Amino acid sequence: MKTILITGCSSGYGLETARHFHARGWNVVATMRTPRTELLPPAERLRVLALDVTRPESIARAIDAAGPIDVLVNNAGLGLFGAFEATPMATVRDIFETNTFGTMAMTQAVLPQFRERRAGLVVNVTSSATLVPMPLVAAYTASKTAVEGFTASLAHELAAFQVRVKLVEPGYAPTTRFTENGTGRMQGLLPEAYAGYAQTVFAALGQQKAFTREQDVADAVWRAANDASARLHYAAGADALALVRQLEAA
Repeated sequence: MKTILITGCSSGYGLETARHFHARGWNVVATMRTPRTELLPPAERLRVLALDVTRPESIARAIDAAGPIDVLVNNAGLGLFGAFEATPMATVRDIFETNTFGTMAMTQAVLPQFRERRAGLVVNVTSSATLVPMPLVAAYTASKTAVEGFTASLAHELAAFQVRVKLVEPGYAPTTRFTENGTGRMQGLLPEAYAGYAQTVFAALGQQKAFTREQDVADAVWRAANDASARLHYAAGADALALVRQLEAA
């Protein structure tokens, strides 16, 4: 029976992915900064652990408590919507600390056991914004694009040890707490000069017919976890899949 450790399970993609794998018989280690057992009630084959991916000591404790794992899903992330001109560099660094460096730190923490066993999989959740960038998410897109390059390079150097690395790329997901969770960070990031343009962008998003559901991401992670091939990219969501088809047709 395989074991999967998933970061960022307090809501959205991570929570749905934890439920998805647990329902299919896997051992699941669901992590979040502040464990909430009401989200994932105690059950056989399920553990909820505290984990802050920006803190080395928290990573070490969680990895030690989890024990041997077969799959790591780096899902924990921060969203950010606003004009880059108005975004403090401290905020940009916060985004990178979680989205980019947190992913790298978690990956580095599990690689010794994967390499020694010559088996294991890392799934990094990024965004379809890395495929076709959208406006007003420049810092966020940069943090996720860095993960894309990191993952593609890492896949080559770990192949010799039979360790696989894959990317899941979700589209726009209006039912998640992406915007809600970032409200505090986004205050003041849309100055008056950008107001009209931002309204146009919001209106276009509101009219979007295709989008990504939490289940779409869980399904994509499931496919990645059960695909022994060297495939790297797994788009998740109707909108992300449409973008991939457009790129392939270009």
